[in-house]
Order: sequence, then C-alpha cells, then structure tokens
Amino acid sequence: MAKKKKVTNVKITPNHNKKAENQPVQTNETAVVEDNTPKHIIEIQHLSKNFGDNKILKDINFSVDKGDVVTIIGSSGSGKSTLLRCINLLETPTSGEILYNGKSILDDSVSVKDTRTKIGMVFQSFNLFENMNVLKNCMIGQLKVLKRKKEKALTKAMYYLKAVGMDKYINAKPSQLSGGQKQRVAIARALSMDPDVLLFDEPTSALDPEMVGEVLEIMKKLAKSGLTMIVVTHEMGFARDVSNKVVFMDKGIIAEEGRPEQIFSNPKEERTKEFLSRVL
Repeated sequence: MAKKKKVTNVKITPNHNKKAENQPVQTNETAVVEDNTPKHIIEIQHLSKNFGDNKILKDINFSVDKGDVVTIIGSSGSGKSTLLRCINLLETPTSGEILYNGKSILDDSVSVKDTRTKIGMVFQSFNLFENMNVLKNCMIGQLKVLKRKKEKALTKAMYYLKAVGMDKYINAKPSQLSGGQKQRVAIARALSMDPDVLLFDEPTSALDPEMVGEVLEIMKKLAKSGLTMIVVTHEMGFARDVSNKVVFMDKGIIAEEGRPEQIFSNPKEERTKEFLSRVL
C-alpha cells in the first residue's frame, strides 16, 4: 500500500477574470499526495520453503533498507543459506512473498535474469568459470546478461579487480589462485554487474584461516561504501562490528533480530543466548 505524505498550506491565487474562470481558487485545505517510494529495498513476507516433508523455512518475515548490512547467524541447518537462495531465486519458495523495491520478484511476469542482476550473490565455493581467466570471469556476465559493450565491460571489470587487489592477476586461471584470491575475484565479478543488493553465503567458510582476513577486509570496505548487503556468516566479529542488523535463525525460523549491540550483549531469547555462548 502506498504511503501517504501530507503537503500543507497549499495556496493557489484566485483569479476572477473570465479567461481564468476555470482556474482553481485559493484554499487552505490539506492536499494528500501519493508517495510511492518503497519503504524497504528487500522485504520478506511469510516466506516458507519445504523440501518434500522437510520444512526448511517457516514463516520468515524481515526487511532490509537501502545501505543496510544485515548478517544472518545461526547453527548449520537452520535455513540461512536456503533463505539467501530464495532471495536470489535459486530456490522457489513454497509460499510467501519476496519484494524488491516494493514489487514481488515471484510474479511470473518478473524476469529471473533481471532480478539476479539487481540482487547479486557471492557463494562460499566461488563458482568461477575454470576455463576462463580472471578478467574474462569478470566480463562474461556483463557481456552476456547486461549486453554491455566490450570496452565498458573491460573498464568496469578492471575497476573492481583493482578495488579488491586482484588487478595483477587478470590473466590467471582460477586453478592458479588461492582460496582467498578466488573469493576476491568472485566479489569483483558480482560488483561488476552493478547490483543494488549483494548476498554473501558464508563467503569465508571454505577458506584457510589465514585467508579469511583479506576477504573480510574487502567486505568491510564494501559496507562502508554504502552497498546494501545480506551476509550469512559464522564470523561473529564481522557480524558484531560491521553490520547494523543481526538476524539469528534457528530451526527454520527467525528466533531473534536486532542491532548488533543488543543481540551480542543483551539477547532476549534463551536460544540466542545458548548459541552465542558456544560460538563466542
């Protein structure tokens, strides 16, 4: 439903000339103007996902505003990654709604391809094309999906590869890179598509401990830049220090959500307290 915004003291000067008799007269009445600006960039409403008789997500409701950095935490098997895959349309929800800028992305008229350009995703397993070098990995989506000209795609790819410190490796194949380097390329590839929202599915879980820091540092810079991010993570330090909203999931439901200082310092739910006591 559109939000209504009041505009007060609307004054229109009266004119009794016959030529202007169709003009409105002065009024002090309050006019109501439709404000169709979506309140949230992403809104999840009563989302459920079943695999056969197994209920993975159960009546999920939460919203993300532009510029938010939302971290989703919880035990393995709690439904975190499935939720992200539903938002990116890699999985089709069993029921519920996913709104992007106020419009359902589950409507049959909505292009899945177009949605994924606006809601990008970085996977824990990198998902780079092994037969392409770093530069081509960051250009292929721009050329095939966005239909960008080669020169623009090249400029965009190089910009983001430099931003993540991988511009010196443009000719390398993924097999020649470390896990941390692969993930930085994957981030550059996602950014090259100019998404409005970027989803991260446990982006450091497949990395050696010494590689984790370099990827987290890139993500911190992205958060500071104002990029809207939804991050499934086991990195509690990142969730506490970088995000502005934390969602704790347990057994397919959102057990608790709030600001990081509240979730980590004063959780309300016993299940949240139990989980944090094990991981902190």
